Formats: sequence, C-alpha cells, structure tokens
Amino acid sequence: MTRTTSAVARALDRIGRLDPALHAFIEVWPDEALAREREAAARRLPLGGLPFAVKGPSGIRSFAARRLIAAGGSPVGATSVPGPGTHWQTWGLGAHGRTVNPWRADRTPGGSSAGSAVAVATGMAELATGSDGAGSVRIPAAWCGVFGLKTTNGLLPSPDRSGLASAGVLARSAAAAEPYLRHVLGGGVPDAAAPALPLPLPAVYSEDLGFAEVDPEVAAVVRAAVDRLVAAGTVRLLGRDAALLDPVEAWTAVRGGSPDAPEAMRVRQTNDERLDALLADGALLLTPVTPNRPHGHEGPGDLYSTALTWAFNLSGHPAASLPAGFTGDGCPVGLQLAAARGADVRLLAAARAVEEALPAAPVPPTAGRAAAGH
Repeated sequence: MTRTTSAVARALDRIGRLDPALHAFIEVWPDEALAREREAAARRLPLGGLPFAVKGPSGIRSFAARRLIAAGGSPVGATSVPGPGTHWQTWGLGAHGRTVNPWRADRTPGGSSAGSAVAVATGMAELATGSDGAGSVRIPAAWCGVFGLKTTNGLLPSPDRSGLASAGVLARSAAAAEPYLRHVLGGGVPDAAAPALPLPLPAVYSEDLGFAEVDPEVAAVVRAAVDRLVAAGTVRLLGRDAALLDPVEAWTAVRGGSPDAPEAMRVRQTNDERLDALLADGALLLTPVTPNRPHGHEGPGDLYSTALTWAFNLSGHPAASLPAGFTGDGCPVGLQLAAARGADVRLLAAARAVEEALPAAPVPPTAGRAAAGH
C-alpha cells in the first residue's frame, strides 16, 4: 500500500533536499507546521493546512501571515532577504549562504523577497508572503518564473512609514495566489466558479514607460507574449501613449523622508495624472517587469532593475508579474500588469485570463529533479 503524505510533509521534504543548495530559508519550522496542519484538518479550516512561507525574520508577525494562519494555512519557515548592510536589494542570504536563482545558480533570484520566490518556484511552499517597496515582489517573481502581486498601497497594513511598500504574494500562478486575496483581503474575492472577465481585456503596452533602457532580448520576449495575447483574443491594445517621467529621484526623495520636495511632487503628480488616463475604463498597463535579465551575485552594476516597477510604488497602483518566457541564456522574463488603484481582485482575474492564453510556466530543473526523486 502506498502511504499518502500530507502537503506540509511534502513541502518539508523538498526543503530538506533542495534548500542546502538554494538557500531560500533562514528558518524552518517542521514541528509547528505539521501541528498546524493537523489542527486545520481537525477544525476543517478552509485552507486545510496549506504550506506557505513568510518573508524574512519578522514575516510570521505580518498581517498576511496571521490571516492565513487563521484560515488554516501552515507556515513552514521564514525565507531569505538581503543581508545586513546591503546597499542593493536584489538578492537574499539564507541559512546556508546566498540565495541562488533556481534556473541559473550563477544569477540572483531578485529581491528583496528572494527566498519567497525561490521557495515557490521549487515547490518548497505553495505560496509565500512578500513586500514590495520598489519591485521587491515583482522582480523575484519575474526572475524565478512565478506569479507575484503587489497590492494597492495602503490596502493592507505595512510597517513602511514612507508609504512606498505594500504587502504582496508569490505563487506558482495567479490561480494559486487566489487564497491569499480571499483570506488576507477578506470579502469580495470571487471563487473559481465566478464568471470570468469579458474578453478581450483593454490594455496599453509600453516597452519602456517612456524612459527606461530595456535589454532588446527582454523586450522581445515580452512583446512576443503580448502579441500572443492579442492573437488569442485575450487582450485588445489601445492607442494610448504610456510616457511617464522617470521616477528615480522622486522615489529616492520619498524613501529619504522628503515627500514634499518640489521635484518629487511634480513627478508624482504628473505620473498620477498620466496613469489615471492610461488605466481609465478598466484598462491594464502591460510592460516588462525589469529592463534587464537576472544579474550575477556580484550585483547589478549601474543598472536599475527597478526602473519599470517603482513608478507603481510611488503611485500606489496594484501590479503583478507573470512568466512571459525566457531569454536565450535560460533566464526567466516577467510580464508586468498594472491596474487602477483598488482593482486588486480584477487584476488577479485579468492575470488568470492572461496566463491561460500563455504557455504554462515550466518548473526549474532543480525542482523537476527533486519531484522525480521523491
């Protein structure tokens, strides 16, 4: 007779076999996770012991983690974030060393929700919490080939006093992220049987938001995904010009505690007005998530991996990353979807429609070998 193992037991087994090489976790809680799973089953809680990971050493105390636990989720551990004194945030430091990209060990997984993305990509957790102050959910989601969502700023509690950071979730797909929105955001999240959004979805495509320098191969991968969405009847492109002002100085001023600096206020007001016009009538904005592919562990150099993400931290709009394909050297590329403020549920529904029209995202080779050897 084949013995059936629980979802948490399978997740813990994968952590034990994969994490010594991937370094996605700083702590693992096997006894507590299995106990919570048993409790969720006994009480018939809706999540039934769903194994999830939390971002960083304080993640277990976050609003999202508390809500997921109350609904029957079972946290298996805390994931890696950048180490002390790091001046750039696109990497992680796990208990065993620096976090590696599950597709290419010589590249970073992105950050700062680095370990959360790796854990989800390799099946060590079914979903993971994250936070996003400049792209910290969307960038690792893009570079690890999974789904990531930054919620509307202010929608959920955040310890970030600047107002730039908002809570987020990483999962294998938009569909797999739905429990987060249902149980963390509360009511108003449709179930899987709810009617889908009418297609085609109105959308605006921009390769560079009017200012970024984008790797031509990254741009080509995303453009091919958008063309596929148009051909499938999932998206209808609108003739709106997505030309924003570069937010780098405004973001830096706000993060530095000077939100009322004249230039920061000018950039924010101008971009808010332009984004409101672009996203009017339920339209989506489609862009690459990053202008570059995953960089090496030595750092990004002069590149701003956040060039296409942090505008939405300044403006507060919800934004998501979906797998779009790969560059020729085997690096995942993300497609970014942004929607009107507060339209998080609609954005998730749109993301589900988009991923249904695109090829299914593969699992990293490391995860595939682990599954075969289970």
